[in-house]
Amino acid sequence: MARTEIDIDVPPERVWAVLADAYKYPDWVVGADTIRDVDSGFPAPGTRFHHRVGIGPIKVNDHTEAVEAEPPKHLRLKAKARPLGTAYVDLRLTPTPRGTHVTMDEGPADVLSRLVHNPVADVLLHGRNVESLRRLKQVAESS
Repeated sequence: MARTEIDIDVPPERVWAVLADAYKYPDWVVGADTIRDVDSGFPAPGTRFHHRVGIGPIKVNDHTEAVEAEPPKHLRLKAKARPLGTAYVDLRLTPTPRGTHVTMDEGPADVLSRLVHNPVADVLLHGRNVESLRRLKQVAESS
């Protein structure tokens, strides 16, 4: 599992507002291209947003589902980009004196993804997530 952390200089409620707005995901998630549709009530557990993801010419349509939501502390997502894989993404928001400490854990969520998951994959995921959390910080601090 790849763990990435960042401190954001706004309260957890402002970070949560970004996480709860599926249309903002392309603003901060590396590889997110287009949000095609969002279920009413997202990020309530069981709701989804439908997206187009990929890098360069390789783009796929799929969805991300909210698995757990405890505003403004924790969001667990199951992100699908088949045939590229499926991942669980846990985002934990902890208040700090200056704002919010965000911890993102990402790991495989299906049999195929677990088969190809290895330490190199963790390094690549971590690198991508460092940039994603840097962008999340920018979006949250500017909203």
